[in-house]
Amino acid sequence: MKLKIGETIKKLRKEREITQEEFAEVLGVSCQSVSRWENGTCYPDMELIPTIAGFFAVSVDKLLGVDEEMEKKAVERYRTEFQKAISKGAVDECIRIAREGVAEFPNNYVMLNLLMYALFVAGSDDADIPNWKENMEKYDGEIIALGERIMKYCPDVEIRSEATARLAFQHCEMGRKAIGRAIYETLPTMEWCRERAIWWALEEDEKIPHTRKYIRAAYDLLLDAINGLIYDPGLPTEESLAVLEKVEALEKLMTDDAPWNTCWGITQDHLERAKRLVKLSRTEEAWEQLRLSAEAAIAFDNRPEEETKVSLLFGEVVLKSVNYDTADSRPLREILRDKWLADAALDPVRDCKEFKEILELLR
Repeated sequence: MKLKIGETIKKLRKEREITQEEFAEVLGVSCQSVSRWENGTCYPDMELIPTIAGFFAVSVDKLLGVDEEMEKKAVERYRTEFQKAISKGAVDECIRIAREGVAEFPNNYVMLNLLMYALFVAGSDDADIPNWKENMEKYDGEIIALGERIMKYCPDVEIRSEATARLAFQHCEMGRKAIGRAIYETLPTMEWCRERAIWWALEEDEKIPHTRKYIRAAYDLLLDAINGLIYDPGLPTEESLAVLEKVEALEKLMTDDAPWNTCWGITQDHLERAKRLVKLSRTEEAWEQLRLSAEAAIAFDNRPEEETKVSLLFGEVVLKSVNYDTADSRPLREILRDKWLADAALDPVRDCKEFKEILELLR
């Protein structure tokens, strides 16, 4: 992408009837520097770009001479290609696509965030990536640099918050928990979030759709918080099992007694209940939970590309299969089978006939 910053500076300067000498004095540079920028011989130093944009009261993109509509369409094309690649588990392809987008639009925070995400996923042990440990080390510095840049300069609150949380998590994963915690502390609290506060400014016909969307978002946050309780090793097994049972009851309450089997978490919840039942020697109940886990995985793998669900609290929700794609391209039943075979919590029942029969469902 050829930058047209010199042409833009010249145009903006003349519109404001400012001489090259006056503009150079404002910036603390030589008049010759301004002249070279405007005739295209060189570009201003990167550190000066925000100052120049601020002086003329324009966006950095406009200063760079970027065609915003063209950029928007191109970025959307990159995002579509990225999503297709991630749905196939092609993490290296995701990195390539993101790097290409950043090369074309070096100041586009959507592309910078996508690159940060791709590098982060490459080091995830949840996906089917053999060299994930090496990737964690290999991409650590770049992830940090991208996160710090987005956190400091990105004007989009959602992109900035997402990148900030990922930056903090990366530090924690790499053993720098104190740094990660300090970054987490900069994130806004739920108490003053937009979803909660904006209700008062909505028109009457906007309030019900907004409130239902807010309920869905709040429910996801609640489940995330409950998972923190479930997976805490300090919680007694009986209490952890009781919490999981409450999660199932809560799911039925929120979805009018018809849980949405396209949700990945249902499979995991049944598995976690089974593991705790095994530990408590309640094997008959454990078989039932393992069977439900297997059936949920099969339902997930056979989910339609798109389906509509309706409940009183959530309203109408369109569930798209692509929204559940991850960097692991394997079917969920295959992922689940590998988890069962590797999980020491299931060792006491691994040789039982019932366990082997249920395991066969995942082939």
